[in-house]
Amino acid sequence: MRLRNVKGSREQIAASEYAIKEAEKIKGHWAEYLKDNKPLQLEIGMGKGRFLMELAEKNPDIHYIGIEKYSSVLVRALEKMEENPLENLHFIRMDAEEIVNIFEKGEVDQIYLNFSDPWPKERHAKRRLTSRQFLNRYQNILKERGRVIFKTDNRELFDFSLEEIKEAGWTLEKCTFDLHHSEYVEGNIMTEYEAKFVAQGKPICMLQIFLDCD
Repeated sequence: MRLRNVKGSREQIAASEYAIKEAEKIKGHWAEYLKDNKPLQLEIGMGKGRFLMELAEKNPDIHYIGIEKYSSVLVRALEKMEENPLENLHFIRMDAEEIVNIFEKGEVDQIYLNFSDPWPKERHAKRRLTSRQFLNRYQNILKERGRVIFKTDNRELFDFSLEEIKEAGWTLEKCTFDLHHSEYVEGNIMTEYEAKFVAQGKPICMLQIFLDCD
């Protein structure tokens, strides 16, 4: 479950050098803001930041931005960054629905979705981060043939995602219903949730997609 109501979390985020403020003003100018032309990758719903921190440490030639809606969760990642600063890792507190207001078409190279909220009620389907509504948002910020990589322990959400991908016209590049017993596990970086689920023996589903604009 997500942390809630951590006292002073919004103030900590506002004061942190690792959290980007007024990100909407940077739309269309991320290369200038980051001061180079290194690739830019996002994790949407980044939680406490374990996944992105390990990824950023292993890939210093890529910029990473973690997007998190909940202040009480994001502040934990900021605390970790204080202990181990990474120049190529940044955070934004925002709702993922607003992502097209932050990034211009072609500014993002890759998107990671890790153990997203399944929103199990059918009336909430459009809130799922792999719904066709969100896939359309990703299309509007990714570079041509930019990729989305999704991992979950929720088989119903994964099956839903496969249907949405087909309907939205994306190309399925990789797919497995049991990541840790598949060819795709090499180089995999685990999130906090993933480590817990794997220890419990739960299979992890993974897919990788791109949108062919040809």
